[in-house]
Amino acid sequence: MPDAIFERFPAARRFAAGDCRALCEGRNGVKIVDLPFGVTDWSEIERTEHAGDTGLAFWQTRHFGNLRVRKVEYTPGYTADHWCSKGHILLCLEGELNTELKDGRTFVLRPGMSYQVADDAEPHRSSTPVGAKLFIVD
Repeated sequence: MPDAIFERFPAARRFAAGDCRALCEGRNGVKIVDLPFGVTDWSEIERTEHAGDTGLAFWQTRHFGNLRVRKVEYTPGYTADHWCSKGHILLCLEGELNTELKDGRTFVLRPGMSYQVADDAEPHRSSTPVGAKLFIVD
């Protein structure tokens, strides 16, 4: 990891070295509160349909306080109908996701790849030629 990351997040050095106690004990990182242990059976969560400029998105959504957790499926040929400014942590489970930033940069995610972006940081929009299944926390 670059030293700048370690300077900004001191626990990252310990975590990168295999010591996750600091993070697991909540001394650094995101603090999730008022969330008892729970299990989500995603097969029981309603699927809602959202049209893009082209194609469809199907969301399964859970809310935990101010956290939104979703399984999202984009159909082949999907293109978002808007630039998104919401922050996300997004993991590609299947397929391929193309993400375009408003500044012109583009990124391709394949299964096992993720991205993260802060609220109001870098507007982005998604598309996929082949379809994609994603797990998103925001």
